[in-house]
Amino acid sequence: MALRACGLIIFRKLREASPTSALGNKIEYLLLQTSYETHHWTPPKGHVDPGEDDLQTALRETQEEAGLDPTQFTIIDGFKKELNYIVKNKPKTVIYWLAEMKDNDTEIKLSSEHQAFRWLTLDAACRLSEYKDMQCTLREAHEFLCSKT
Repeated sequence: MALRACGLIIFRKLREASPTSALGNKIEYLLLQTSYETHHWTPPKGHVDPGEDDLQTALRETQEEAGLDPTQFTIIDGFKKELNYIVKNKPKTVIYWLAEMKDNDTEIKLSSEHQAFRWLTLDAACRLSEYKDMQCTLREAHEFLCSKT
């Protein structure tokens, strides 16, 4: 049976960017650095608990890992991405939704699973995220957001 995890790609729109610049230049993504194994950078995500649906898992994991509760962000309709890959010789599925912060100054409170966080432009987020499928997912989310304006 495949491992299953769910999470949120959280973004914020910068207020200080020039009003004439493209939306893509005003978006930053939240990545968390794990405090275990390779210390990779990823959006908040985690395994589905018994009795939870996928979105409940994404919301719970975001609250546990980043200290953000669902009143602090808005899930963006129309974007849901499923990744499938192998971890330790077992298939894994990760599902991501896209969420926009309501207040850019909201404090991020990391759990013990993570040692750092950063708000990053798309290019910087892709550089820190070492996995090609995550880089592609971030780019797809960004294109989706830019196409909505």
